Amino acid sequence: QVQLGESGGGLVQPGASLRLSCPASGVTLVHYLIVWFRQPPGKQREAISCISGRDGNVYYKDSVKGRFTTSRDNAKHLVYLQLNSLKREDRASSRCETTLSENCYSEWDRGLYDVWGEGREVTVRS
Repeated sequence: QVQLGESGGGLVQPGASLRLSCPASGVTLVHYLIVWFRQPPGKQREAISCISGRDGNVYYKDSVKGRFTTSRDNAKHLVYLQLNSLKREDRASSRCETTLSENCYSEWDRGLYDVWGEGREVTVRS
């Protein structure tokens, strides 16, 4: 049974960077895609990236493309979300989620995933 944790996040000024980490345990991570979600205060949650397990292909929502980068190190059982050029509107609770699938679905941003991390707050303000 896969288990996900999370670390990172925090309070930064606009334009700064943060990195979220999603450590996985209990399984061979190559068999699992990882999706990053975020939920701004008072808004619906949004899937922002999906990284495939074996080939590492990454897909992004337009709202974060070019600023956020998802990567993974299967040997270390870690998946990362690097957030650059942060804006006030990037403030959100962020969470990594997964399911047993090596490849991201064609509609990965609408999928339901059955295991998730604890979540971390990302706050952007002057």
